[in-house]
Amino acid sequence: MASRCKIQTLQVVDTEYSADAVEWCPVDSWHSILACGTYQLKKLDCKNPNESDEPHVRLGRLYLYHFEEQIFVPLTEVQRLETAAVLDIKWCPVPIAEHPVLGVANARGEVELFRLTGSEKTCALGLLCAASLGPECLVLSLDWSARREQCLHPLRLVSSDSKGRLSVLEVAESASSVAVLQQWKAHDFEAWIAAFDCWNPYVVYSGGDDCKLRGWDTRSNSRTPTFTSERHSMGVCSIQCHPLREHLLATGSYDERVLLWDTRSMKEALSDTHVQGGVWRLKWHPTQENLLLAACMHDGFKILDCRGSLAENQEQCRVLSSYVLHNSLAYGADWSRLPLKDPVLQCTEMSAAPADEGTEEALAVQHLKIVYESPTATFDLLLDHEEPAPASSVQAERSVDPRGPGPAGDSASTKAPSSATLLESQSETSLLATCSFYDNVLHVWKWEMGQAVPPPSVENLH
Repeated sequence: MASRCKIQTLQVVDTEYSADAVEWCPVDSWHSILACGTYQLKKLDCKNPNESDEPHVRLGRLYLYHFEEQIFVPLTEVQRLETAAVLDIKWCPVPIAEHPVLGVANARGEVELFRLTGSEKTCALGLLCAASLGPECLVLSLDWSARREQCLHPLRLVSSDSKGRLSVLEVAESASSVAVLQQWKAHDFEAWIAAFDCWNPYVVYSGGDDCKLRGWDTRSNSRTPTFTSERHSMGVCSIQCHPLREHLLATGSYDERVLLWDTRSMKEALSDTHVQGGVWRLKWHPTQENLLLAACMHDGFKILDCRGSLAENQEQCRVLSSYVLHNSLAYGADWSRLPLKDPVLQCTEMSAAPADEGTEEALAVQHLKIVYESPTATFDLLLDHEEPAPASSVQAERSVDPRGPGPAGDSASTKAPSSATLLESQSETSLLATCSFYDNVLHVWKWEMGQAVPPPSVENLH
């Protein structure tokens, strides 16, 4: 059964600094809250920076937004905090002392915890505590032990840093303090990513610039990895354990490949999907277990359907949609848990054909409303564009619109589905946020996937 996927861009926000991390709050009653972290290298004032001994200053800013489903400007900034440069952010999936808590990895070598207080439209983050991982290092990633809401107490964090180390941190019951419990050298170069196995909080995974993917049992004092894989040919920079399917792990790398693994057998990957860009972040959908969101650096953001790889032993996942409206490195990405009332408008539509048809999606942009926000100016940019914009191919050699031209020679992707098709389809709409680096931009968009249900035949009506 063919899938029809549609995308509607709701808002584009200027973050001023380079945006590299974005997370919707997963705590109940706070799903409309979005956090975004930024990183900016301050230029030296001297005429010749190469001759100066002054270290570069890494500035950051933490933004907090509230989303409300409405036509105009659904995303509202509620707070901004000047910080050290932010490299990763993660909300704790469960409240701590009855409040949401945001973990921040920064360029000062610290893991910071911020508490969210107030109401949804007037909320604010306040610094609770911080732990230093050592001098002259950047904290590159962090993850919570509580992603399935069933976890050890007290809560724990794992982080990776620019010196190739992993650190396990323990959070006090009220989040009044956070302390480093364990720290060890895990990779020869930068340890780009660290993540808990959300089904076993004693197990963590890490990926580094040494092209190695490793597993660790934090109960062991030997500091010997439980496995080491060199299946990726370049640095491993994204890892996420599936919160709905035990033993399923997704990894991504600068080698432009997304690999799925059965953690019970790490010798061979279950599937290998080429996504045309280095995979900086991976996020499983919070409720749809087959959907995986990938931030593909030079090739935008992609939504993968992993159903065939998991159930039918297909060698690669199917790319359902590509979001290519960012003009710079695709870094931060996340799914929202907020239920949406309105369906996707006929703005951007992509049709995904079954993988065995040897076709790719075609992207068409219509009536796109972009809103830029900055501290000094707010202005609207309305685009009424009906020329198809290219989407990245599912495979490099595939470049055909699966629907072909319409009866009048127009591309089928630019035409709205008939009322009969709309009535006879099953769809689900998700809200996403993505951000890109050098253009300093945060996008909020809707994605809808519908399964076309064929109308009843004439014979069946009698």
